[in-house]
Amino acid sequence: MGVPTTVATGRRPTEGMLGLAEDIANDVKRDTIGQTTVPAHVYTDPGYWQREKAAIFDRLPQIICPSALVPDAGMAVPHDATGRALLITRDAQGTAHVFLNVCRHRGTRLVEGNEVQCTKKLVCPYHAWTYSVDGRLLALPRPDTFPDLDKGSMGLVELPSLETGGLIWFCPKEETADFSYARKLGEDFDALGMGEHVLFRRKTHEVKGNWKLIMDAFLESYHVTRLHAQTIGPFFKDGVTSGDMVGPHARSAVGRLEEMDGVDLTDMAQLRRVVTFAYQMLPGALIIPSPDYINLMVMMPQSHELTLVEDFMLIPEHPSTDKARDHWERSWALLDGGVFASEDFRAAELGQQGLATGVVPELTLGTMESGIRRYHETVEEALRAAN
Repeated sequence: MGVPTTVATGRRPTEGMLGLAEDIANDVKRDTIGQTTVPAHVYTDPGYWQREKAAIFDRLPQIICPSALVPDAGMAVPHDATGRALLITRDAQGTAHVFLNVCRHRGTRLVEGNEVQCTKKLVCPYHAWTYSVDGRLLALPRPDTFPDLDKGSMGLVELPSLETGGLIWFCPKEETADFSYARKLGEDFDALGMGEHVLFRRKTHEVKGNWKLIMDAFLESYHVTRLHAQTIGPFFKDGVTSGDMVGPHARSAVGRLEEMDGVDLTDMAQLRRVVTFAYQMLPGALIIPSPDYINLMVMMPQSHELTLVEDFMLIPEHPSTDKARDHWERSWALLDGGVFASEDFRAAELGQQGLATGVVPELTLGTMESGIRRYHETVEEALRAAN
């Protein structure tokens, strides 16, 4: 078996993806925003962050992980980085769930650690109350001592969730659990074949910067040939970009115009060789499909100046040879350790340090950075909607 050079053979892009690619090929500009600004306080003000937390991160649907994190029935993984004790499972029917990782008896944390576990039963370490991965309370010691207990009403507390396009979304509140835009984005991710990918690597980074500074790096192409000059910069060209919105979520594309002649843009494999798509989802998730693998980054802010970023690398199939494994290891090292950690995340931290001085009251954005302005407008809309 050789090393794959591309994926998605026979797949076709969605109309939205194709539209962005055709814009690049025809040098059509969608953006009408000229030079603009963003106030610096949205990155440095703890009060502004608290408003974001209440209106967005504690209220709106958000991505928690790729489906590939729990690919098989009888899997469970604790997840605490959002500030909630979550438990992601896949039941015997293949349905993914997002529960609160709390035993209904005495409130004990049910599953410890943060690694994926293969199990059909979840046993509380305190009194051994036992639950199924679908959340049902199966058994408890000495049931005779709970004569009035209704087992059917004592299952794990489940949060609204949706699995679509190879991603698992959840919502902290039932009343705001509208997953319609998640489903729409799922069409793009199905076109990329993301639901059929497997997990190669997963790592959580601690970035000493505001979550939006990290998002900003993926909302403009102005920095690519400069910040990434020693890594991926040579593969891109200034200004050959296009983008649109899917509800509150941004979809963008960067193309290599000089390589697009003769390319069948309706063929996903050919398209991905010359156009790099990126998805910047509210509140804080990024999807970067490379020609032969996909990176998902989920941002989980801890404060106005500290963000945990969980990076997942998804590949078409598990490597079966040393050559294939070496190929993916080098790709992981380039993106996660190089482009993201050493360049994008470092830039966010340096930006936080500079903005904290108060010297720059507002960020000046050029025409190649208009995606940043649009994303900040989306955040402001979400803040207003919560009031």
